Amino acid sequence: MSATGIIFSNIHDANIPDLTRMRTLASVPFGCRYRLIDFALSNMVNSGITNVNVITHYNYHSLMDHLGSGKDWDLARARGGIKLLPPFVSAFANNMNQLYETRLEALKSIHHAILHITDDYVVMSDCDVICNIDLNDIINDHIEHNADITVAVKHVNLTQEQARISTIYTSNEKGEITDLMSYPSDFSGEADVSLNILVMSRQYLTTMVLDAIAHNYVSMNRDVIRRNIGHANFRVYRYDGYFAVISSLSEYFAHSMELIARDDVRTELFEEKNRPIYTKVRNSAPAKYITGANVKNSLVADGCVIEGQVENSILFRGVKIGKNTVVKNSILFQDTFTGQNVSLNYVLTDKDVVIRDRTTLSGAETMPIYVAKGKMI
Repeated sequence: MSATGIIFSNIHDANIPDLTRMRTLASVPFGCRYRLIDFALSNMVNSGITNVNVITHYNYHSLMDHLGSGKDWDLARARGGIKLLPPFVSAFANNMNQLYETRLEALKSIHHAILHITDDYVVMSDCDVICNIDLNDIINDHIEHNADITVAVKHVNLTQEQARISTIYTSNEKGEITDLMSYPSDFSGEADVSLNILVMSRQYLTTMVLDAIAHNYVSMNRDVIRRNIGHANFRVYRYDGYFAVISSLSEYFAHSMELIARDDVRTELFEEKNRPIYTKVRNSAPAKYITGANVKNSLVADGCVIEGQVENSILFRGVKIGKNTVVKNSILFQDTFTGQNVSLNYVLTDKDVVIRDRTTLSGAETMPIYVAKGKMI
């Protein structure tokens, strides 16, 4: 049994437009030193998938810089390895060569690459889900039940607001999909929510894409799965570990803060035996704590220089906290600089932000203040 991975890097960019204005969702920083794509990519590498295609859309310069040759994931290989597939590699995405908006349109645009896949199975993953999962379990379940498509789901209790941004699957006692709802506006309660991870055979994927091109299908949920429920063997695989969906800026902030508030989240994501989360390695000096600095319950990356007070916060690489500055409940991206006597509470700064002396910014837990990349306040 062998498998190829396909990662969609841009599909959910619209969920957090502030952070994806100049980057893909896949390259959004997370957890002090990682990018969101690191979780999907590490899940594949840890499951023995060493042939990975990353489908891009636009704004993928930072993604290219992060992935490089793939050596940090052991994917710098003469055969296989990681391949970045930009848009417009074929004319079949749509008639106008517009940028695709769905997974099926993205697959249609790379159908020539799909025809050259030689592995038996294909695992597809979005970049909006954070989890540490053994994909071999899904593949083996898929093979055991001779499924056409297997979808990874998690049984959760949804609010109406959460349901509006979720794909919900209904299945029978055998695990066969009987119905699905995409982004329902009036649903709440317990349901199986998609993790946006799918498994299918190479042959089924090839047939599905060619059929979509012939009939101008655009949606995998509507035109492929829902249309063929009862005629094909579509199944769910229930995952019982931790997962988080990045569906908005407030959700991104909340799930980031879970790394500080919950030891079990850090343990499950980053300390699973034989399943580390890999990322690009940068050799920076250790964080420097100047006399008088006070840091509590925070994640601090290398290269930081701290003179003030930091509490319940996440500091990415190269952040500088000035003298008498207080940073609480905040996330500061790479190379953020704060002057002296600054006060930050529930603030999210993008890269290269400068906050000058005697500035006070205070947001709320459900609505943090966002400072765009390169801004000076």
